[in-house]
Amino acid sequence: MNPSSKFENLVELISILRKECPWDRRQTHDSIKDNLIEEAYEAVEAIDKKDYDELSKELGDLLLHVIFHSKMASESGRFSIEDVIRGISEKLIRRHPHVFGNTIVSDENEVASNWESIKLTEGKESILDGIPKHLPGLIRAQRMQEKAANVGFDWAEWQLAWEKLNEEIDEWRESVAGQSENEQKEEFGDLLFSLVNVGRLLNLNAEDSIRMANKKFDKRFRYIEKKLTEKGKSITESNLDEMDAFWDEAKSLGK
Repeated sequence: MNPSSKFENLVELISILRKECPWDRRQTHDSIKDNLIEEAYEAVEAIDKKDYDELSKELGDLLLHVIFHSKMASESGRFSIEDVIRGISEKLIRRHPHVFGNTIVSDENEVASNWESIKLTEGKESILDGIPKHLPGLIRAQRMQEKAANVGFDWAEWQLAWEKLNEEIDEWRESVAGQSENEQKEEFGDLLFSLVNVGRLLNLNAEDSIRMANKKFDKRFRYIEKKLTEKGKSITESNLDEMDAFWDEAKSLGK
């Protein structure tokens, strides 16, 4: 079989692998669910790097998982790839009445509000339904806040959210001074949630921001290790003053 750019040929290729490859044949939805998450993160990493050749490859990996899960489901009579395509097509048409119907909207905020209203008519009990509970905490916090904001439950301006942030900082400080570990965790969580809120109102993405901070720390700490190696020392043989000096060097180089 030769490589092809046609969707139906990819579906056929995966069907062949499912039949003839021992590894592919023994996979289940559960056995590869973590791989699906991993591929999604690799696609996000490619976007962050602005590496569009890599993004093309990662989207291919994601498409593979969509088709593979659909193939496994079709084998047990649950659904097919055609059902997946039809379902998302119906949803997109239904949730865009301003494009495919007679609804008139004035801006993207009204589109978002209508979207949430339509979801409730589809059997959702809450506008928060559909946000995966296993999302990383910062992403889930931001998505919940965005959903609530779509229906008007939001701060009028970021300065008001900043006041709430300062309040949460004070409450966390008080909890650290004498409350239980669980109470400290709760107050720390409230602080993080408020911080996400302020950032969101300033059009900042919390997960993007923490990834940038992690990347910066990773680069600077590796610089420390590199400089210590050049001196014939390991990280465990160094001290804080020496490491701080190299950290400051790394900061200056990054500016």
